[in-house]
Amino acid sequence: MKDKIVNFCNGIGIDTIGFTKCRVFHELHDFYIYRKENSLENEFEEKDIEKRINPFIYMEDGKTIISVAFPYVHNFNNHKDVYFSKYTQGKDYHRVVKDYLGQICEFIESIGGKAVPLVDSNALPERYIAALSGVGFIGKNNMVITKKYGSYVFLGEIITNLDLEASSNENLVNEIKNFTQCGECELCYKECPTKSINKVKKNSNICMSYITQKKDLEKKWIKLMNGRLFGCDTCQSCCPYNNHIELSPIKDFQVIDFMENVDLEEMIYMEKKTFKEKYLNTSCGWRGKPVLQRNALIAFMVKMENGEISEKDIKSPYVREYYNIIKNIV
Repeated sequence: MKDKIVNFCNGIGIDTIGFTKCRVFHELHDFYIYRKENSLENEFEEKDIEKRINPFIYMEDGKTIISVAFPYVHNFNNHKDVYFSKYTQGKDYHRVVKDYLGQICEFIESIGGKAVPLVDSNALPERYIAALSGVGFIGKNNMVITKKYGSYVFLGEIITNLDLEASSNENLVNEIKNFTQCGECELCYKECPTKSINKVKKNSNICMSYITQKKDLEKKWIKLMNGRLFGCDTCQSCCPYNNHIELSPIKDFQVIDFMENVDLEEMIYMEKKTFKEKYLNTSCGWRGKPVLQRNALIAFMVKMENGEISEKDIKSPYVREYYNIIKNIV
């Protein structure tokens, strides 16, 4: 059964998958308590710890969790002064990954099993599951790093009632604490613009990728955004494990021209029609038009030496408010 599933995945272009036993991840309970007690959770995290460690919530008779990695990088062009994170530059990964997982689930059902696909629709620790499954390891940058595609992968999971041969690693928690595979390298710590990742702890509340997505943006972060329109990538760009990786074979993740060659003024003044036709179909569209406009405005006013913004032509009161905040900073 396992070989059949692997062969099917390979046949649709997916070659980085792993299997682990479906069980409650009791070993992560104290970790999540620590995050909660130290205010390290962010607004996007599930507050109910049981939902984070118990996969049986999603399938009562689950036997195996299949972890699937979806590589997304189609070129290694260096970031421009103003840029979207690489993960946003193709089609919305939620839709793409959901489609692939759906195909795999249909195949599992065709060979007699039951299967539940999971992509950003659950609170399970997908990076931990990926590491348990042998898909990759968790690095100091908090990313799952695969051998073939580095850390430039999306993750999805399938819970099935098939009892498949699975990987296990009883020492994984200690390996993550010690970052065995990273060794002495600390490039991501040094390069992180907000020191969200460091030797002492990881604080996702000041991760620059998260900051670009916040609706209420503190003044102190505005200059540090440094041309980032959505996401960051800094801790991935400097990682040695990403130096010699392969490009994604998934066509849906090919770079969309307007996401690579950014028109800031179009973004700042865009109407709903433009947003829906372009940006809503990407992985950053879910956050809405005003946040993208605000970030484009910040990039324009901080990074651009020529050109002016017409405040009266900014229709959103939310964006106009940030115009006045930025003007007093720069």
